[in-house]
Amino acid sequence: MPAGGRRYNFFTPSDGRGSDFSPVRTQCDPVLKWIGGNITLHNEIMPNQPFTPKPRNENRRRTRTQKQEGEDLSKIIDKLIFTLWSTISDVEAMHPANSRFYRVTIFGSARISSGDSLYQDARKLACLLAGFGCDIVTGGGPGLMEAANEGSKECSPDGKTRSFGLTINLPFENTPNPYVDKVTAHRTFFSRLHHFVRMSNAYIVFPGGIGTTLEAFMIWQLLQVKHIAGRPLVFVGDMWIGLVEWMRAHMLRLNLVDGEDFRFASCVKTIEEAAEIVRKSKEQFDISLGRAPMRPQTPSVQPFGRLKKEG
Repeated sequence: MPAGGRRYNFFTPSDGRGSDFSPVRTQCDPVLKWIGGNITLHNEIMPNQPFTPKPRNENRRRTRTQKQEGEDLSKIIDKLIFTLWSTISDVEAMHPANSRFYRVTIFGSARISSGDSLYQDARKLACLLAGFGCDIVTGGGPGLMEAANEGSKECSPDGKTRSFGLTINLPFENTPNPYVDKVTAHRTFFSRLHHFVRMSNAYIVFPGGIGTTLEAFMIWQLLQVKHIAGRPLVFVGDMWIGLVEWMRAHMLRLNLVDGEDFRFASCVKTIEEAAEIVRKSKEQFDISLGRAPMRPQTPSVQPFGRLKKEG
């Protein structure tokens, strides 16, 4: 008899009248003999004989327990994330971003080398903006981010503007570029994007890939739904003009966007046009704070070449 229970006798009914099962017993005798000799009813465990589950059943029970624990932990994490962002939203509503400094975020590809004309364009534009008294914010990485931080660092009038880098931990971007004054290291793209939005007054988008496009469209959507307002979003280069034309040809035609949505973004071909849009916004910013607009201090620069500080 297997340990932990006793066999059930299928041949003797509980009322003792054996004749009740005669027809069944006659036809199923071989099967019933096997069942009676192998099945143990564990609800009739004998005293002092502890039940030891079969290894396979124990493994199944352990697997179910681990799965349930994993699901419970996942629910806890989801709730924590929701609570965290709800708290951040509530705190921001009570204490909205309010800086005395006008900051411009420059988005762009990390894959552009210093010898590329795009690198020199981003560098020159950051230099022009620093001349207006604008702080420069980038992702703190290489490529066009480095170009913008470099231009800001070189052309800051009297060293009063600053160059910020909001980095992200990636295998190919594990250290900030050397032109950043202050680094904030993020572990998630979500918090990094939120930080870009919170600390900037204008956004300039140079050519880039999926990451740059994500950042630009995040800003565009926030402007569209009026979560932020009065902040220029400027796309620089023919690449973005083609994208906006595609949006008009497909999204607008299918009524997936409104014509008004396009007024939140500007597409320009030159860095001088982009700088002028930001200059006008910076001027209104200064007036709103009761101070005279800063007179642009434009250093002498060489297009697509090394930038030089005046003096």
